[in-house]
Amino acid sequence: MSSSEQVLIKELKDNVLYLTLNRPEVRNSLNETLIYALRDAFLEAGKQADIRAILLSGSGEKAFCSGADLNPNAKTFGFDYAEPTTAYADMLRVAKATPVPMIAVVKGFCLAGGMGLLTVCDMAVASSSAKFGLPEVKVGVFPMQVAALLQRMMSPRKFNEMCYTGEMIEATEALEMGLVNYVAEPEQVEEKAAWLVSRVVDKSPTAIRRGKHALTTIEGMTFEQGIAYMESQVGLLPLTEDAKEGLAAFAEKRKPVWTGR
Repeated sequence: MSSSEQVLIKELKDNVLYLTLNRPEVRNSLNETLIYALRDAFLEAGKQADIRAILLSGSGEKAFCSGADLNPNAKTFGFDYAEPTTAYADMLRVAKATPVPMIAVVKGFCLAGGMGLLTVCDMAVASSSAKFGLPEVKVGVFPMQVAALLQRMMSPRKFNEMCYTGEMIEATEALEMGLVNYVAEPEQVEEKAAWLVSRVVDKSPTAIRRGKHALTTIEGMTFEQGIAYMESQVGLLPLTEDAKEGLAAFAEKRKPVWTGR
């Protein structure tokens, strides 16, 4: 299968896994095949110690991801009532559990299920021409699964407005709302994303993986539960090779050499 036929292009370069949604002819919408490909890619990335960051983008300039493929043959809305979970929700679960930092590069439309992908990413860079929205009510459905993630990230008023009106917002408003970290001109988006990735991959991969796992674990905990869990993690980190190397490098005033162990 050639890269042009792959719904998800994967490339590992300099410890960064580049994942590109590759259905530009339908604005990188999610069908069953793409959902499973994303799930598997996220799952495998979490198992590979040499991967220090994931950069998620969409092919072409028109869309990061326009949401679910509404073609009846795409099987996007198929629901096996014998199964307790759906493919899209399982993909989001795996993405959330991935201990590797994920950065979204948003060009064009980021809509509906694409907003779910944006939300599971830890950071995001958007083109100034990007547009974000939850248009599900316009076709008689509602962003049920996306809401489980996005509601935690946004102010209730703005979240409700996006859900109930289905109208899109501009990149500048997404920045103000904290949906993205940076907004750049279209020709500078990839450069800005590369800059952000570079600030992650030169740090301790062990500290980041364990840290992200810890942050994910304490979501939903009370303060007492969360602080008790974090206390236990503080005691474990100094046992890693990266922590020992980092402290030694600091004392010796040199750049650390991370092993990821």
